[in-house]
Amino acid sequence: MVNMADYKTLTIGDRVITAGNSEQFKTGDWRSLTPVLSIGKCINCLTCWIYCPDSCVIVENEKMTGFKLSHCKGCGICAESCPKDAIAMTEERA
Repeated sequence: MVNMADYKTLTIGDRVITAGNSEQFKTGDWRSLTPVLSIGKCINCLTCWIYCPDSCVIVENEKMTGFKLSHCKGCGICAESCPKDAIAMTEERA
């Protein structure tokens, strides 16, 4: 049930009016597929990092080390762009 009084607290158009706050919004909660890295297959080409629309690929010392799952929506672009099939999309587990 929606509380109709809540509409009074929303900004016009429910827009984000402060810059640089995307880190606060954990958008990975609606994910149904999770990327899983096979480190043995990864050649660290970082193609996944280039194509990830949410900047969820973690790179340390020029090597792909994993994913920031709190922001990953499970779109699978990283897996599709990987030339070595080092990323598999698996069903999200509760």
